[in-house]
Amino acid sequence: MTSSKVWTHKGTFLLAAVGSAVGLGNLWRFPYLAGENGGGAFILIYALTIAMVGIPILIAETLIGRNSRRSPIMGMAHLTRTHGASSAWRVIGWMGAAAAFIILSFYSVIAGWAVHYTGLMFSGSLAGASAETISGSFDTLLGSPGLLLAYHSVFILVSGLIVGMGIHKGIEGGLRFMMPALFLILVIVLGYGLVVGDAAAAFSFLFTFNFDDLSLEGWLEAMGQSFFTLSLGMGAIMAYGAYMSSEASLTRTAFWIAAVDTLIALMAGLAIFAIVFGSGLEAGQGPGLMFVTLPIAFAGLPGGAILGGVFFVLVIGAALTSAISLIEPVAAWLVERFSMSRPAAVALMVVLCWALGLVTVLSFNLWSEGTLTHELFGKSPFDVLEFITNILMPLGGLLIALFAGWTLSRNEVLREMNTSEGWFKLWQFLVRFVAPTAVAFVFLRTIPQVEGYVIPAVGAALIIGGFTLARTLLVRRS
Repeated sequence: MTSSKVWTHKGTFLLAAVGSAVGLGNLWRFPYLAGENGGGAFILIYALTIAMVGIPILIAETLIGRNSRRSPIMGMAHLTRTHGASSAWRVIGWMGAAAAFIILSFYSVIAGWAVHYTGLMFSGSLAGASAETISGSFDTLLGSPGLLLAYHSVFILVSGLIVGMGIHKGIEGGLRFMMPALFLILVIVLGYGLVVGDAAAAFSFLFTFNFDDLSLEGWLEAMGQSFFTLSLGMGAIMAYGAYMSSEASLTRTAFWIAAVDTLIALMAGLAIFAIVFGSGLEAGQGPGLMFVTLPIAFAGLPGGAILGGVFFVLVIGAALTSAISLIEPVAAWLVERFSMSRPAAVALMVVLCWALGLVTVLSFNLWSEGTLTHELFGKSPFDVLEFITNILMPLGGLLIALFAGWTLSRNEVLREMNTSEGWFKLWQFLVRFVAPTAVAFVFLRTIPQVEGYVIPAVGAALIIGGFTLARTLLVRRS
C-alpha cells in the first residue's frame, strides 16, 4: 500500500467514519425514537448495544479493511485466498457494496428535500406561514417529480465531485472542512433552541427514564438504531479502514467514533425538541418532524427563518459526508478491478446510482399509493429498496463479526489491534457470541415485518447464539 492510499493524518479516519455515521438518522430518527420509547431508558439500551455490539463490529470491519488494504469486494477476495477460507465469505464485500449503492440512490433524493427547505428558509417564504401552508408545501414537493429530480441530481453530483477529486484532495480535504463546520452549526442551533425554545421540556422528553414505555419493540428499535447509526455492513467503514494508518489504534478510534456519533445525536435531539416544544407543537414522526413540524416552529420564532436555513445547511452537510462514504466502496472496486481512473469510476457509480434514484423520485408521486405500480408490489418501490437494505446491512454485519471472530487468525488480529490480552479476549467474546446473537435478533425481526413474529425471531437469535457457544466448547474440548 503506497502512502498515497493512506490517510495523511491518523485522525482522518475518525473524521471520515464519524462523517459516514452522522446523517439524517442522527438528526431526527434517533431523537424521535428515544422520546417515544422511554426517553433515558431507550438511550440506556442504545448505549449498551453500542458498547457490546456496535463497537466490536466496528473494530472488526475496520480491521478487515486495514488488513486487506483494498476495497471491500477485492479485500474479501484477498483475505479468503490468504487464509484458505471458503470463497463464500466474499459475499461480505458484495453485500456491502450493494447496500451502499442502493442506500445512496434514495438517500440522495431525501437529502434533496433539505436543499429545497434551505432555499425556502433563507428566502423567507415560510416566515409567518400557517401550519396548513407549510404542511402543504411538503406535499407539493413530494408531488413534483421535476423538483425532486433536480435536487437529487445536484446533491449526487456534488457528492461525486468530492470523491472524484481523490482520497486526499477530495474526501480528506472535504471532511477536514465539513466536520468542524457542521459541529459549529449544531452548537449554534442548539444554543438558539435552548434560549428561545423550551429546554426543560426537551430534556424531560429525552432523558426521563420511563421503563414502562420501553416495549419489546422499543428494545428492537434501540438495538437497530445503535447498529445502523455506525454505518456498519454497507462497506463504507471497510473502505475507509483500508486507508487507515497502521499506527492508529483500532479500539481507541472505535470508541471515539461511537461517542461522537452519540453526542451529536443527543445535541440534535435537544435542539430540535426545544424548538418544537417552545412553539407548542407535538413531535412528529419520520420526515414529518424535520420537514413539517420544524419549519412550522421556525416560522413562528424570532429569527427563525435564518436559523432554519442554517439548520438545513447542517442537514445537507451531514447527508453529504454520509453520501461520499457510500460512493467509495463501489468506486474503489472499479479502480482496482478494471484499472479505471478515479474520476471515471466515480462518474460511472454516480450515473448508475442517479438512475436508480429515479425509482425513489417516482415513488412519491407517479408510483405512489393508489397507482398501478403500488398495487402490483403491495408497497412503493422506495419501500422495497429500503427493505432490501434493511436485510443487507444487518446480515453483512453478522457475517463480518463471524469472519473476524472465527476465520482471521488470533495472531493477525492481535497484531492489527495492538492491544492487551484482556481486551482482546473480551472483544473476541463479544464479536463471536454477543454481537452475532444481537444482530441476528434484529435481522430476523426485520424479515417478517409482522408483530407476531417477534417471539420466533427472539428464539431463532438465541438458537444461533447457543449454537455458536456450543461449537466453541466442543472445539476446546477436542
